[in-house]
Amino acid sequence: MQLEQYLQQRMGQYVGLRRDIHAHPELSFNEHRTASVVAQTLHSWGIETHTGIAKTGVVGVIRKGQHSQPGARSIGLRADMDALPMQEINTFDHASRHPGKMHGCGHDGHTAMLLAAADYLQHHAEFDGTVVLLFQPAEEGGGGAREMVAEGVFERFPVDAVFGVHNWPGLAEGTLAASPGPVMASSNEFRIVIRGKGGHAAMPHNAIDPVVVACQLVQGFQTIVSRNVKPIDAAVISVTMIHAGEATNVIPNSCELQGTVRTFSLEVLDQVEQRMRDMTHALCSAFGAQADFEFQRNYPPTINAAAETEFARQVMQRVFGESKVVPQEPTMGAEDFAYMLLAKPGCYAFIGNGDGDHRAIGHGGGPCMLHNPSYDFNDALLPVGARYWVELAKAWLAR
Repeated sequence: MQLEQYLQQRMGQYVGLRRDIHAHPELSFNEHRTASVVAQTLHSWGIETHTGIAKTGVVGVIRKGQHSQPGARSIGLRADMDALPMQEINTFDHASRHPGKMHGCGHDGHTAMLLAAADYLQHHAEFDGTVVLLFQPAEEGGGGAREMVAEGVFERFPVDAVFGVHNWPGLAEGTLAASPGPVMASSNEFRIVIRGKGGHAAMPHNAIDPVVVACQLVQGFQTIVSRNVKPIDAAVISVTMIHAGEATNVIPNSCELQGTVRTFSLEVLDQVEQRMRDMTHALCSAFGAQADFEFQRNYPPTINAAAETEFARQVMQRVFGESKVVPQEPTMGAEDFAYMLLAKPGCYAFIGNGDGDHRAIGHGGGPCMLHNPSYDFNDALLPVGARYWVELAKAWLAR
C-alpha cells in the first residue's frame, strides 16, 4: 500500500496514541506508562522490542533483506518521550490529567510520529538493512541520550548514522528545516557565592558589601560576550537569579548568583568559563571579598554532520518539494540529542508546527510556543514526520 494512503487511513490511531500520551505526561526517567504504551504498540505490530534502556527507554528493531544482520546497513531514528514539570492551562479533552506535568514541548508528537513510521516500515516498506527505533527518556534536563549512549545502546544496536526531529512553532506547518553545523547551543549553569562582611546598612564603611560586588560582576560578565568572544561567534551569559539579604537595614554577609551560559562551540565555552572564573575572583579580590565559583556543563552543542544533513535535505526535497525545505536557523536552546551526535554522525531537523491555529477549543490564552502552558502539538504533522522517517530510512539503506 502507498505510504501516504496508509498513513491517512491510520491517522485516527496515531492521533489517539498522541493524545493519550499527552493526557498522561511523565517526567524524566519516570516515563513508565509512556514506555509501556510504546513497547506494547511495537510488540503488537510484531516489532522486536527492548525495554529498560537508560531506565525507561525503549528500542525497536526492524530488520529486512540480506543486509539485516548485526553490523550490516543500519540507521537510527530517535524520539523523546518525557514531559515538563509545568502546569497546563488547556482544557480540551486530551489536556494533562496530572497537575504540574505537561507535554509542553511536543515529545508526545515526536513519539507518535516515530510509532507511525514504525507501523509502515514493519508492515509495508521494502528495504535492505536494519532500522533502529530509539524512544529516549529524559530529554528535559535529565540527559537521557547521554545515559543511553553510556549504557552502550549503539553497541547493542549498531547504526551507521542517527537522526532526530523536533516540532518548531512559528515555522509554517509542514515545513522542514535542516542545516549542517551547530543548530542548537550547549547548555551550562553557574553558581557564584560572593562572601563579604555583613554590617549595618547605615555604616557601610565597616562592611564589605557583596551586593555591590554582585552588581559589578553582572555588568562585567556582559563584556565577556561583547569584548572577549569573537564577534562572529555566538554566546549568551544570563544571570537569572540573585539572592541576598534579609532586612532593609542590614548589609548581608553573602550574595549568590546563578544563571546559564550558551554557546555553539566547546572552544567558545572554554573561553567564556575561564573568563567568568578569572573575573569573579579578581573583582571580588579588588573589593576585599571572596568567591566560590561553580560551573556545570549540561548539554553540549548539537552539531549536524555535513554529509548526513545534506542527505536528509535531499530526501526532504524529493518527498515534500524544495519549497517546503528551508535553512535551519540556529537557536540558543539546547538538546541532548547532541550526545548521540557525538557518538554517531547524523542530523537533527525541525518540522514546522504552525502558529497555533490547529489548537482545539479549550486551549489556553497564551501562544502555542514550546514550554508555554497553552502549547499543543499539531496532529497534522504526524503523517509529515512519519513520511520523512520512512523515506529517509529507505533511502539511507538503499545507498
